[in-house]
Amino acid sequence: MADGPTYLRIANLLREEIRAGTWKPGDRLPSHSELAEQMQVSITTARNAIQVLVAENLVYTATSRGTIVRNQEVLESVVTDHIRRDRPKSAHDIFEEIARAANREPSKEFSARMEPADDRVAQWLGVPVDSWVLARTVVQYLDNEPWSWEVSFYPRDLAEAAGIDSPHDIPEGTTRRLADRGYGETAHRDTVLARAATAAEAEVLGVATGTVLLDHLRIGANHERVTRATRHRSLAGRNRLAYQFGDATGTDVIARTLGISPGPAVPLP
Repeated sequence: MADGPTYLRIANLLREEIRAGTWKPGDRLPSHSELAEQMQVSITTARNAIQVLVAENLVYTATSRGTIVRNQEVLESVVTDHIRRDRPKSAHDIFEEIARAANREPSKEFSARMEPADDRVAQWLGVPVDSWVLARTVVQYLDNEPWSWEVSFYPRDLAEAAGIDSPHDIPEGTTRRLADRGYGETAHRDTVLARAATAAEAEVLGVATGTVLLDHLRIGANHERVTRATRHRSLAGRNRLAYQFGDATGTDVIARTLGISPGPAVPLP
C-alpha cells in the first residue's frame, strides 16, 4: 500500500477490492474488530477506514448486518408514471414497479400518524398551522439497501374521507386509492433540489452527513383543493429522475433513439 495515514491505506485497499469485484454488492465487509485484527491496527483505525468508504457511498452500515457493499447502479424513475390517468391497475405501488423492472428486490418500512402541521406543511397543503394532518412515512429499500425516504402529508379530513388514514401501507399506492375513492388528482407541481444530507437523513439512508441528496417535492391537487404534499429524498449519485410527456408515437421515437424501453407518457395538454 502507498504511503499515507494507515486508515487511508486500508480504505484504498478495500476500495480497490470493491472495484475489482472481490467484494460484490450486498457482501458484508469484515467488522471493525475483524478488520483491525487482519490489518494489525487499532479498532479506531479500522473504523476510520470504513468511514472513508461510507463517505464515498461505496458501503453503508446496517445495525444487524454490519458494513455492506452498495450497488453502484443508477436507478431511473420516470416520475410522471405516478400521475398517468391510463396507468394500469396493479397490486404494487410505483416504487415496486420500478424496482422489479430493474431486477431489484424492493422492501419498505412504513409508519403513519396524525400530527400538527408546521409552517412548511401548512403552506404546502393550504391549511392552518397546527391543524391536524396525516403523515405517511416510507423508508424504501432495494435488495435490503436503504434507497429513499418519503413522507407524504394529507389534510386530515381528506385522509379520513379517502380511507388513507390507515396505520398500514397501501399496496397499490395512495395515488390510486385517492382516485378510486373519488379524489383523483388533476394537477401537480414538482420541485427538485440537490442539497447536502442532514444528520437525520444520513442516519436513515445509511450515508455520511453532507452526502448530496435529491429532495423531490410534489404537490398534488384536484379542482377543489390541494390533496397532498410528498417529499421524497434519495441519493443524487444513485438516482436519475425522468419526465416523459407527449403522445405514444413521439415517446416511441425518443425511446428508439436512446435505446430504452418507451413506457407510457403523460399526454400534453
